[in-house]
Amino acid sequence: MVKQRVAQLEYSEFQSAMLDEEKRRRKAAKIIAVLEHFNGPLGGLTVGDVGCSAGFIADELAQAGAEHTLGIDIDVPGLRKAADRFGERVAFVCGDGTALPFPDGSVDVLVFNHIYEHVVDPDAVVAEMHRVLSDDGVLYLGLGNRLGVMEPHYKLPFLSYLPPAAADRYVRAFGRADHYYERFRTRRGLRRMLRAFHVWDYTFPVLATPTRFAGSELFPGALGRVVKAALARAPRGVLRLLLPVVPTYLWVATKTPRRPAGAALPQPPEPVRPL
Repeated sequence: MVKQRVAQLEYSEFQSAMLDEEKRRRKAAKIIAVLEHFNGPLGGLTVGDVGCSAGFIADELAQAGAEHTLGIDIDVPGLRKAADRFGERVAFVCGDGTALPFPDGSVDVLVFNHIYEHVVDPDAVVAEMHRVLSDDGVLYLGLGNRLGVMEPHYKLPFLSYLPPAAADRYVRAFGRADHYYERFRTRRGLRRMLRAFHVWDYTFPVLATPTRFAGSELFPGALGRVVKAALARAPRGVLRLLLPVVPTYLWVATKTPRRPAGAALPQPPEPVRPL
């Protein structure tokens, strides 16, 4: 029998990474740097973090100058922790991403960071984000790739390549979980999921200039400096050959055609061809 996927309630209670404050705040710094490069400062904007859990990224968005910051999740324990700490700066809402409790076109910036693989119907969530985003709004997306070799949650190679039943046996064999719930998509599948948007790819800009995007921890030590320099100088045609197996894509999406507003970069963002 195929196990039916249901919403992952209380996710932060069994996924400790969601409560790693230092790591989550580093991720937030990268998200903010990308948003500011594409769109400018967050000051005066209404910003929402879809899948906010314990609220660390939402809190950083508020401190970056957002006029109104919203944190949305179904993770009730995580939301309680978030509201206790950051409720003065952020409005936390218990809500399903497939039915966001906001009017059409009411949010200027949305963040959807490493969430799609956990939800039952990511296409419906993307459609809802398209609905609530303003016509000149911006959506930040951190998207895991099914063809990334090392699965990011359970640290098992090729786990996301497997069909569900085999993936369940794999995580059980290594004592990581009873079931493998996550469902990743390939780059092609992600392009299809975002087909209603205009998308820019920031994956290589962030990897090639990590200090510009608050990601200096990506390449520590002497070897890291060599890798960073190689990425900055590599012909874009060579880098494109790696796109199908890049572990994570960093994309910025808009409802209407836009171009990045920030300064030129050694590896500039590129538009993602729609399907």
